[in-house]
Amino acid sequence: MSPTQRTLKKLRADGWDADVCERWIPGANIRRDLWNLIDIVAIKGRETLGVQCTTLSNLGPRIQKFADSPMTGKLRDAGWRLECWGWRKLKEGWHPKIVDVS
Repeated sequence: MSPTQRTLKKLRADGWDADVCERWIPGANIRRDLWNLIDIVAIKGRETLGVQCTTLSNLGPRIQKFADSPMTGKLRDAGWRLECWGWRKLKEGWHPKIVDVS
């Protein structure tokens, strides 16, 4: 299961309505995140959450993407919560390290 699929499963189990918002770009053969930052958008009540999900070993560069992007401030101003989830396997199963970058 990919980090994206793990994240969707956990968000939905926690009561979020969540969906993937990255897209495949034919010809270039690459995936592009929403605003080059967000893999999943989730809503719950009046809250909007943008999540970048990856493996724990790649968490640092994903956090840096938010720090470097001009979209981060705009999303904060719009009231979005922004998180990076780095998945790792522990004895008791897969768990994310969640970093709030809002």
